[in-house]
Amino acid sequence: MVAGKIHDEKRQGEAFLPGSKRSHSYDRHFYIESYGCAMNFADTEVIASILDQNNFGATPDFQKADLILINTCSIREKAEERIRKRLKDFTSAKKRNPSLIIGILGCMAERLKSNLLEEEKLVDIVVGPDAYRTLPQLIQEAETGQKAVNVLLSRDETYADISPIRLNSNGVNAFVSIMRGCNNMCSFCVVPFTRGRERSRSAYSIFAECEALFNEGYREVTLLGQNVDSYYWRDEENNSNVNFAQLLEKVALISPLLRVRFSTSHPKDITDEVLFTIKKYENICNYIHLPVQSGSTRLLQLMNRTYSREWYLAKVGRIKEIIPDCGISTDIICGFCTETEEDHKESLSLMEYCQFDLAYMYFYSERPGTLAARRFEDDIPLEVKKRRLQEMVDLHRGHSLKSMQKDVGKTFKVLIEGTSKKNEDELFGRNDQNKVIVFPKLNHKKGDYVMVKVHDCTAGTLIGNVIS
Repeated sequence: MVAGKIHDEKRQGEAFLPGSKRSHSYDRHFYIESYGCAMNFADTEVIASILDQNNFGATPDFQKADLILINTCSIREKAEERIRKRLKDFTSAKKRNPSLIIGILGCMAERLKSNLLEEEKLVDIVVGPDAYRTLPQLIQEAETGQKAVNVLLSRDETYADISPIRLNSNGVNAFVSIMRGCNNMCSFCVVPFTRGRERSRSAYSIFAECEALFNEGYREVTLLGQNVDSYYWRDEENNSNVNFAQLLEKVALISPLLRVRFSTSHPKDITDEVLFTIKKYENICNYIHLPVQSGSTRLLQLMNRTYSREWYLAKVGRIKEIIPDCGISTDIICGFCTETEEDHKESLSLMEYCQFDLAYMYFYSERPGTLAARRFEDDIPLEVKKRRLQEMVDLHRGHSLKSMQKDVGKTFKVLIEGTSKKNEDELFGRNDQNKVIVFPKLNHKKGDYVMVKVHDCTAGTLIGNVIS
């Protein structure tokens, strides 16, 4: 857990390593990097499975690849800049290996297909989030020297029948996508235009995937969706409906040894039924990511968030009432169109009230095609945006440290995720509230549950010892 980190996207670019269980040699190899949200990383595992079935094996070295793919994020301008730079690195490799195929996938692919293919000539393949099944055909097309494109959005594609290959997996935690798309037309957000309308995956397929993961030794699943609280699936066989609370319970009942997390919740949709389900099951983690985006009701209306400042604060109060020890994190934007100093102070005061355990903080960057880009002027100077962002970061750092300090002296159940990056003699894991805890390795191993008593902390990490 990193306190006060300024994020231009949720995840940095990450190269995926070989993870297939197939034993035979592959005819060709692919290299893939993923950027952006957890949904993109889950999609990359689906893509790996599709390529695996077509005799492409993963390689950690793009210089040895026959196919290079970047799974992209289009939510922030800086993410796109980083991806363009990376594409130029790969086109240099293509000069040495003319048969190399370069493809761009995901949200940026859908939005900038003509620029990337024709104007900049950086890629051979462009594939949108709903067209990954067509990758093998698009590769064949690109091998003939043609540019290959499929960015069509779907109203029913969920990839429910594809078993993801867990590339770069630690064998303990896994993402499970439960739905795709988004119906919330937040004015600053490009996701509804790049990922399409909401559609929920079969509850049976989600349960089967989670159960298989547990049987393979995984001990934590994170259920993913742009707005998980909108999950709704019609079970025609039993003439019934499944909502998110019911799905959450079904996954929790696989085993008390399987931890369950989820992301992301929309404040307007998270229900008391979900909160009471979390409270009921010890293995559903007491942690909710609840993006607020602004503390100003006026700006929330411009953002089309469909709730007010007071409504959001009441929702946080309800969470704390039902689950007193629940960790809460958020996303918050400063410098949105027309934001005044008073609006900014309202965001700071909301942060002061909520005392978030973790916050992803951004300054607004206009995304072409969004409602805000069409309706409003991006009229806040960059230096003002940066100053307001720094004020948010400084405030949150204090809240994060205070949150950590409150846990000193307490004992937590921790799922061990691996060896500490800073000390090979220490292990790390997370507690129920999603806080990272490090402790001496001793005889413990990855995937074990241990009870850890905290004796110290930093602003981002709890430090403790395993107790009997």
